[in-house]
Amino acid sequence: MTRGLRRTLAALLALILLLLGLLLTLTQWLPRLAGIWLPENTRVELNGTPRWQQGALHFPAVRYLAGDCELANVSDAALGWQQKRWQLSAYNVQLNSDCLQSLPHSEVSGAPRSLADWQKMLPGADVHLQKITILPWQQYAGRFDLTLDKEVQQLHYQGDNLNVDARLQGQLLQIAQLQLSHPLLPKPLNLHGDVTLPTFADGLPVAGELSADLNVVQWPQPLALTLNWQQQQGTMTVKQQDDDQPLLQLPWQVDERQIRITQGQWRWPQADQPLSGGMAVTLENWQQGMENTLVSGRFNLLTQGRGGKGNLVLSVGPGKLSMVDSALPFQLTGESKFADLQLFGSMPGLLHGVLTDPQLSLKQGALLRLRGRLLSTLEVDEARWPLAGVTVASRGINGRLQAILKAHDPSFGRFRLHLDGRASDFWPDSGVWNWRYWGDGQIEPLSAKWDVKGTGSWQDTLISLDTLNTGFDQLAYGMVQVAKPRLTLNAPVRWQRDPSHPAFNGGFTLKSGQTQFSYGGWLPPSELNFEAKGSDPSQFIWRGQLTAQDIGPVRVHGRWDGERLRGEAWWPAQSLTVFQPLLSSDLKMRIQSGELRAQVAFSAASEQGFEAGGHWTVKNGSLWMPDSEINGIDFSLPFRLKDHQWQLGRRGPVSLRIAEVKNQFSLQNITADLQGHYPWQERQPLTLSNVNLDLLGGHVSMPELRMPQHEAARVSLKEINLSKLVSAIKPKQFAMSGKVNGELPLWVNNPQWLIEKGWIANSGPLTFRLDKDMADAIVSNNFAAGAALDWLRYMEISRSWATIDLDNFGNLIMQSEVKGVSQFSNRRQTVNLNYRHQENLFQLWRSLRFGDNLQSWVEQNATLPSKKDPQP
Repeated sequence: MTRGLRRTLAALLALILLLLGLLLTLTQWLPRLAGIWLPENTRVELNGTPRWQQGALHFPAVRYLAGDCELANVSDAALGWQQKRWQLSAYNVQLNSDCLQSLPHSEVSGAPRSLADWQKMLPGADVHLQKITILPWQQYAGRFDLTLDKEVQQLHYQGDNLNVDARLQGQLLQIAQLQLSHPLLPKPLNLHGDVTLPTFADGLPVAGELSADLNVVQWPQPLALTLNWQQQQGTMTVKQQDDDQPLLQLPWQVDERQIRITQGQWRWPQADQPLSGGMAVTLENWQQGMENTLVSGRFNLLTQGRGGKGNLVLSVGPGKLSMVDSALPFQLTGESKFADLQLFGSMPGLLHGVLTDPQLSLKQGALLRLRGRLLSTLEVDEARWPLAGVTVASRGINGRLQAILKAHDPSFGRFRLHLDGRASDFWPDSGVWNWRYWGDGQIEPLSAKWDVKGTGSWQDTLISLDTLNTGFDQLAYGMVQVAKPRLTLNAPVRWQRDPSHPAFNGGFTLKSGQTQFSYGGWLPPSELNFEAKGSDPSQFIWRGQLTAQDIGPVRVHGRWDGERLRGEAWWPAQSLTVFQPLLSSDLKMRIQSGELRAQVAFSAASEQGFEAGGHWTVKNGSLWMPDSEINGIDFSLPFRLKDHQWQLGRRGPVSLRIAEVKNQFSLQNITADLQGHYPWQERQPLTLSNVNLDLLGGHVSMPELRMPQHEAARVSLKEINLSKLVSAIKPKQFAMSGKVNGELPLWVNNPQWLIEKGWIANSGPLTFRLDKDMADAIVSNNFAAGAALDWLRYMEISRSWATIDLDNFGNLIMQSEVKGVSQFSNRRQTVNLNYRHQENLFQLWRSLRFGDNLQSWVEQNATLPSKKDPQP
């Protein structure tokens, strides 16, 4: 081997070793070499060993960092040369826009290059990125394909929410398709058009025309967007399809110092509340970058509704919007008047902080007021929100939160509420808000004044009501009046709003004074202790116990579904005497013994009012009254109360059974059934039936009494023993024996009669005997009457018939016919008597002076016999 050849081989071997060394240490020297041309404080990091494969250099992972912030992360990148074109590809590219602020600001030296100059420098290349993601807009990730040539550059981008097809030739950018999807857009946005770029790629396009079809959730019809401009001015317009009048029109102008929107107009032509307004915005020094651009503007909202026209104005600036520290003052002033509401505001403040996460601080004098109809029936007299010192940011609200509400409801009354608290990084279910509240008002349907006060907090997802004290001076509803009811907490109320573990619980005590009923009864002061458990305040069950001195304890439970309160109550079996207060003192009744038990279900809602139903049962009761005593009472009362109307005996009649009534006349085996409605109506009558009782050795019955009454109720008398009747009333002037039957047509609401065309007749023979002293006195005073009276001293009656009419004032008219045989001085004589008697029965009952009346009757109606019967 010649010396020259050996030197050549040695040089070739050295070159191979050098290349191999450079290749093996590529991850160390290549980033340092690239750092020579990279901006200051930025660097490239290669992870993994590069490899040559299929005519391309592959890099497993490449990272580009600005300081400690990862600006770009590229995985599985490849650079190659094929068919005289560079081929650059990567499997995944992720760019972080937040790192752009970490790049140093450098000034370009020398004359700027034109767009054409940059295009001439472009090599023939194809860029293929399987997936490119730009944070924080990762939802718009997609496949990126870019074709570069000196004459034409083409871009094709395809993702789930963004698709782009564009072509740049010289200064003309043709957008064939830009399709954007967003949650607020029911259909994707489709944009297309042509744009003429400036000579130098450092300014805005010099001309263009873009069109787009737009659908938004808040607008029912498709919208058409157009953007036209020429040189330094243009107009953006948004219209509803098939409508010539624009919804938004923004004329704008631009020069080296300012971008201006002047005389901008917008409108919201919804039928319920048409809105419109204008806007003007100025951006000063816009070419010096966002950090040095001064923003100022004015926006207004014109409304018309309750109270006339309103104008709400928002003034902003001058200030700046910055990625580091914004400082944009603003002030919202004026009033908005809608169909039912009027909103008044004066809110000065400052927008500051990082633009991607700004803060809104409200200054002294910030106040928001509202008047009008908030709900269908709630009329807000004034609502005030003092907001001075409040700060609003993405992490929450900080500062003192207050609210004052004065309102009234035409159906329920007026009230006033105050809320005062302090928030720390608070949003609903995030942060802390501690508060106290107080207020008072009136509830007209219940004729009540009320007050409330308490404290609470909202910490993350837990709402706590630590104290509560609310009550009424009284509650009066229908037939019930409750004195001074008051509700307090015996255990704090906790509402856990975490969707995975929702919970609501608390303990309450409701105390009230005496409860009066319209019929005269009353309930002693009562106390209800109950607890509530559920998922939230609109869905919970409650359970408790009610006591009212000796009454109870009564077990109660129920549920609340957000609209209606339902419950049930059980009275345990207990002595009937504890319910003495429930009886009206006008009844002059004293409960002596017995047992009561009951079960009641009830519900209450704003629309339906109060409803109740249940069953009361009395066993072996005993009552005392001044002139009588009632023993052996068995009483069953099924009922329902709705719309102030009682339905008695819903599934079965109200049943009354009495063993005995001790009175001037003794009554036994009393039965009565009651079923229907009270107050009664024609379509909802009240019926008393199965009335029976044993009286004076006979029987009294009434099959049915219907209210309202259209026909008389038939009261039947059967086998009434006159001897027992006389013994009961104890007259000294006469005595009778025998039995009678009868029928008394009874009217309850007849304008004239209580009994009309009633009759009484004997059932078998009757005897009548006058007292001797009474007869002798009549004879001595009136000889003619005395002669007739002698025949009536003792009489056997074979036929007795009487008709009875009794009016509403107690006037009794009785016409009777008596046939019999009189025996006097051992002689028998046939006697016929026709008698008409008229007297006030009410007075007669009070006096029971039957003897004097009988004397008058005999004197005026006795007929002398025409002939004498032979002695038996």
